[in-house]
Amino acid sequence: MTQAANEGSRQGDEGAAGDTLDTFPKLLLHQARTRPTRPAVREKDYGIWQAWTWAEQADEIRALACGLAALGMKRGDRIAIVGDNRPRLYWTMTAAQAIGGVPVPVYQDSVTDEMAFVLEHAEVRFAVCEDQEQVDKLLEIRERHPGIEAVIFDDARGLRHYKMDWLHDFESVQENGRAFDRENPDFYEAEIAKAHGDDTAIMLYTSGTTGNPKGVVLTFDNLIKSAEAGIEFEGLREDEEVLAYLPMAWVGDHLFSFAQSYVAGFCVSCPESASTVLQDLRELGPTYFFAPPRIFENILTTVMVRMEDAGALKRRMFHFFMNVARRSGTRILDGKPVSTMDRILYAIGKVLVYGPLKNTLGFSNVRVGYTAGEAIGPDIFEFYRALGINLKQLYGSTEASVFITIQPNGDIRSDSVGRAAPGVELKIDEDTGEVLFRGPGVFREYYKSPKDTQDTKTEGGWVRTGDAGVITEDGHLKIIDRAKDVGHLDDGSLFAPKFLENKLKFFPFIKEAVAFGHKRPHVSAFVNIDLEAVGSWAERNGIPYGSYRELAARPEVYEVIKGNVEQVNRDLAADPRLCKSQIHRFLILHKELDADDGELTRTRKVRRPVVAERYGELIDALYGDGETGHIETEFTYEDGSKGHIQADLRIERAETFAAEAAPDLKMAS
Repeated sequence: MTQAANEGSRQGDEGAAGDTLDTFPKLLLHQARTRPTRPAVREKDYGIWQAWTWAEQADEIRALACGLAALGMKRGDRIAIVGDNRPRLYWTMTAAQAIGGVPVPVYQDSVTDEMAFVLEHAEVRFAVCEDQEQVDKLLEIRERHPGIEAVIFDDARGLRHYKMDWLHDFESVQENGRAFDRENPDFYEAEIAKAHGDDTAIMLYTSGTTGNPKGVVLTFDNLIKSAEAGIEFEGLREDEEVLAYLPMAWVGDHLFSFAQSYVAGFCVSCPESASTVLQDLRELGPTYFFAPPRIFENILTTVMVRMEDAGALKRRMFHFFMNVARRSGTRILDGKPVSTMDRILYAIGKVLVYGPLKNTLGFSNVRVGYTAGEAIGPDIFEFYRALGINLKQLYGSTEASVFITIQPNGDIRSDSVGRAAPGVELKIDEDTGEVLFRGPGVFREYYKSPKDTQDTKTEGGWVRTGDAGVITEDGHLKIIDRAKDVGHLDDGSLFAPKFLENKLKFFPFIKEAVAFGHKRPHVSAFVNIDLEAVGSWAERNGIPYGSYRELAARPEVYEVIKGNVEQVNRDLAADPRLCKSQIHRFLILHKELDADDGELTRTRKVRRPVVAERYGELIDALYGDGETGHIETEFTYEDGSKGHIQADLRIERAETFAAEAAPDLKMAS
């Protein structure tokens, strides 16, 4: 369905709700009428895919909406949604919207304090949870936030003896809703008709890299217009297959797995569990796929580890044809000229390597793939495109309803995030180098934060992104780093930590990295090793270890990581902007950076202020003359209890390489 067709439908299709299709409940009624027997959503349970058609989904949502009304939910009430990707949790969004409620998805792996902040700040009255784990968190939160009047659970396992009168089974709420509907047959559609495109559709909380998260208020118009623009740009159809596995609290999942599905009418599938995502991906074979860089990094690490375990002949064949792919794969994908010999070799590689590999990964049917959320390493990006996967970078934010820029077919560059998305305007602040945008997806406000709203939204409707970047003459946007993170070494040379960290994370042995250098004489870095990749390598080489900490301290591991760091330095030596940012000293942390310890956000972005404060002694040691650094830290066990660990960490010096003098870059400090 094209954007023009959607606009025509929205303005001309008078539905049972008696209004144009400017909200998701109205779109639901439209899809149930126009494609009632097509699948709308699937869920894998006990190894079996179960599907609901658009008509069946509409009936389920109607029963739930009426059930929420029977519980006392009123227009404007907020309802928290907590759990993995499940049809019933997606249905809750539309059901709440149908009667004027505002859904507030919460990251399912949030610890109780994180969840409590969101629920209290959003003044949540109702909550729908996936299972006992989430209900237990709500029990604790409710003791200090009694404003939560009703909690509904999907999975009843373990909850038999929970007898609180405010705790309800999902199916019983629907049964009460059907009874309510029979007594009030006009209620549901009359409530849907009351809403319009400029009403609040959802509140999505930011990841909170520098402090408490902010509640981003998005309207139906924000999301529907952004969804339509993306559908038109990529030519998406009703027969697309999408796997919904990313956190429901993330704006990317909300747009790709919810909003675009309602607008285009395609089916969304929910995996059985987080641990089965890769298997479910292979079974489903999605045509439209979205993942943050970390997912692509993890998949690549798995591929490289398996290849190291393969026989010598298979390894040689893999590396030979991957060299062919790097040379010509992306050019073939973009329709650019390639020599006859390379075309022949690529065709052979497609049969022997690329095709089987894509099939194993579940990417055989992907027509369009996106990566966003943070910058992806150029080498990782090129790896997937070299296989023939139409992977693109997009640049977006919660405040934009995702889309700020998209890479157009045939003009995809690893160092660019594309051109302005349809209907979006871009500009660069001349004083700070910050990227600003405006367009149809611009959020209404930060909930209860007028000052933050005023600081982010400027006069004329422009929104500050917080990222430093440049726009090329042909309209491509290049992101340098977070504006607040971009700095300078003490000699004035440019320092862009995220760029360096992404280059380090290309190597399969490096899972996370944190670079330091602002107002320092040189760059240093923390490294987290990838336990799976390094552990497999250690086993193959007869290197004993009993824990992450022991493995991270092994001198053999330090040698491998040192080689990775020095390869990054060689690459930086050829970059006139960042040649002075070569890494002089590094250490391997004794523990993985963890969201439960506050060191990462729930979308796994580094919280730099937390890391800088918690590991200040190690940072000082990196810039001293010693060969070790001492640290004592607190960490969180899976059950939420706390532990302490202390260690003396080895500090390694890496070789740096001669480079041309960097040009004078006019970038604000």
